[in-house]
Amino acid sequence: MPPQIDSRPVVVGITGASGSVLARATVELLLSRGVPVVSTISSAARMVWTEEMDESFGEAIERWAGMGDFTHCAIGDMRAPIASGTFPTAGMAVVPCSMATAAAIAHGHADNLLRRAADVTIKEGRPMAVVPRETPLSVIHLRNLADLAAAGATIIPPEPAFYLRQETTTEIVDYVAHRTALALGVIEDLPERMRYQGPTFGRKKEIG
Repeated sequence: MPPQIDSRPVVVGITGASGSVLARATVELLLSRGVPVVSTISSAARMVWTEEMDESFGEAIERWAGMGDFTHCAIGDMRAPIASGTFPTAGMAVVPCSMATAAAIAHGHADNLLRRAADVTIKEGRPMAVVPRETPLSVIHLRNLADLAAAGATIIPPEPAFYLRQETTTEIVDYVAHRTALALGVIEDLPERMRYQGPTFGRKKEIG
C-alpha cells in the first residue's frame, strides 16, 4: 500500500510583533513540503508586514495560494473551522508571537480567531510552536512563556545558531523556520547544513 499522506493543515497565526519574514519563511517551508496551511493574521501584523516586507500581505496570499493547499481566514471570523476542536489540524505555529498574544493565549483569552485557534490547539493536545519576538524579556513575559511551555507549547526564540557560522539574515530565518517545522513534527530532522557536526565544523584550515 502507498504511504498515507497527512492531509491535516498546520495553522499559522501571525501577530503584530516585528519579524514578518519569519512568518513568510514558515508558511513557504510548510507549503514546499506539501503541508496544507491555514493562516490568520492580526490587524497589527498587517501593519507590521507593510513596514517590513517588499510585498503586501494580499500579494503574499495570492502567491501562497499558487504554491499549494493554502487557506486564509480573517482574524474576526469566529465561524472559521479552526475555531473548533472538531476540525482536525496537525498543530499550530504562532510566528512571530507578540507578548500581548502570548499573554492572551497563556490566560485563555480567546477573543479573536488566532487566539481561539491557539486555545483549541492546546486543549486538543496538538503540537504548538511559539516564536516570541521581544527583547529584553520582562519577568511577566517569561512567566507567560513558561505557562505556554507548561501547557505543551514549544518556545522557539528566533536566535542564530552561532556554531553554524550563519552570516546572513536569510540563513537565520531559514533555520528558525526549520526548527518550527521540526517542533510541529512536519519534518523528522533538520537538514544536514543546520546540524552541529563537532568543534571543527566551519573552521578555516590553518595555513603554514
